Amino acid sequence: MDVPQAQRIETRPVVPKTLGQKLGHALMRSFGWRVEIQLPEQRKCVLIGAPHTSNWDFLIMLMLRMCAGVPFHFIGKVELFRGPMGWLFRKLGGIPVDRRRRANLVSQIVESFNQRDQMMLVITPEATRSRSDYWKSGFYHIARQAGVPIALGYVDFSRRQTGIGPCFMPSGNIESDMAMIRDFYADKVGKFPENQGQVRLRPPGEQP
Repeated sequence: MDVPQAQRIETRPVVPKTLGQKLGHALMRSFGWRVEIQLPEQRKCVLIGAPHTSNWDFLIMLMLRMCAGVPFHFIGKVELFRGPMGWLFRKLGGIPVDRRRRANLVSQIVESFNQRDQMMLVITPEATRSRSDYWKSGFYHIARQAGVPIALGYVDFSRRQTGIGPCFMPSGNIESDMAMIRDFYADKVGKFPENQGQVRLRPPGEQP
């Protein structure tokens, strides 16, 4: 029986053209960082952000967004968008979700994909800056149900490098796809390596 294989999506390197992109690259260079971005032609994907070990990762994501020249989105609990800072979260690409409807959380995000022509949704599967033994699998199920590829975004403090690497359509064989993802992140190091767990999902049936 053939094992389904993830389909690699063709990507193109992003060459800075706009003033914002050039400024983003210049700022990153001034801090000694290198940025390498590959983007799919279709601007709809789930963009993994890993490893996630510090608050600096959010700032680097904003700089990466500037360098890419395309909007990034992220999800946040709906309460964040009702306060005085709600406008800022929306401006930065925030999408409110009702976490009380946990069983429908994936459906809420899939609906957001269906409503937009472009959506690069950043998800940190580690879900916490502290060490976690397992990744959350939501990013995978969202991509599968929305019919969009997964792009591998990264931050590597050991090389002072950040960017977006390969992009693929999930095959449905989650173990095989996770092995490919694990290989990509094997040499990526977060700001606090001691907070960086393994790239793996919780085995079926194991209690959190």
